[in-house]
Amino acid sequence: MYEHQQSLIDGFTKKYRVRKLLFYETFPSPQEAIAAEKKIKGWVRKKKIDLIKIKNPSFDDLLEKK
Repeated sequence: MYEHQQSLIDGFTKKYRVRKLLFYETFPSPQEAIAAEKKIKGWVRKKKIDLIKIKNPSFDDLLEKK
């Protein structure tokens, strides 16, 4: 997360200046995490926002809470 916040990695987070962690999940294996990521990437924006609202309705930065 530090690398993303400091724009050290090229990609989406650097290009669009994404700085907050609004949602995350944990998985027992990397394969399950990759499958979930691919599934969510295929969703429309509204569905992704609805997913965030379920676990983080106020859109707090979850990194600040750690």
